[in-house]
Amino acid sequence: MKILMVLTSHDRLGDTGHKTGFWLEEFAAPYYVFRDAGAELVLASPKGGQPPLDPKSDAPDAQTAATVRFNADADALAALAATQRLKDVVDDEFDAVFYPGGHGPMWDLAEDADSIRLIEQTFSAGKPVAAVCHGPAVFRHTRSSLGEPLVKDKRVTGFSNEEEAAVGLTDVVPFSLEDALKKNGAHYERGALWQSHVVVDGTLVTGQNPASSEAAAEDVLRLLR
Repeated sequence: MKILMVLTSHDRLGDTGHKTGFWLEEFAAPYYVFRDAGAELVLASPKGGQPPLDPKSDAPDAQTAATVRFNADADALAALAATQRLKDVVDDEFDAVFYPGGHGPMWDLAEDADSIRLIEQTFSAGKPVAAVCHGPAVFRHTRSSLGEPLVKDKRVTGFSNEEEAAVGLTDVVPFSLEDALKKNGAHYERGALWQSHVVVDGTLVTGQNPASSEAAAEDVLRLLR
């Protein structure tokens, strides 16, 4: 079982002067779900190397059991610091692909041609594609084999407009994730704010927010089994 986890390389939160990147819990929780299940993990990002970490996700009030475990795991930290360039692995064979969120993917992975090709190839092969929180931004431009938006007529979730407003970034993000999914014909669903909510439609797995990360990874494993 070989799983690719794709992280952002984008570190600027619009024109605010603040940093962004990937959200630690959304990487760490799935990382251990997969690793503890015996999966071989490959980490990639558009630029390769150390992906930028959203500093807010490493704050004391954002810590979870998975983030604490990760920050004490020298091997995991070393693996994260040496992500492969996405364009170098996009044609490799993987059993599933997982996209952690954080606001970074809204700027780079949503528009990245290698990411788009990876998702389209993986999905057309009948393999699981999963994305959490802002990760579903990667479906903005992906297409099905029929040329339609990949998420058209599919049940999905992702960071909601209400949650975006709650963190004060509605006017900072380049687009509304919820609105983009709906514009592509998806049947967008949401649960309570900040609570775990995962939607599985065929081999498409989406999680609404950081709290959904572990459950989304577990659903990917269920599909693989």
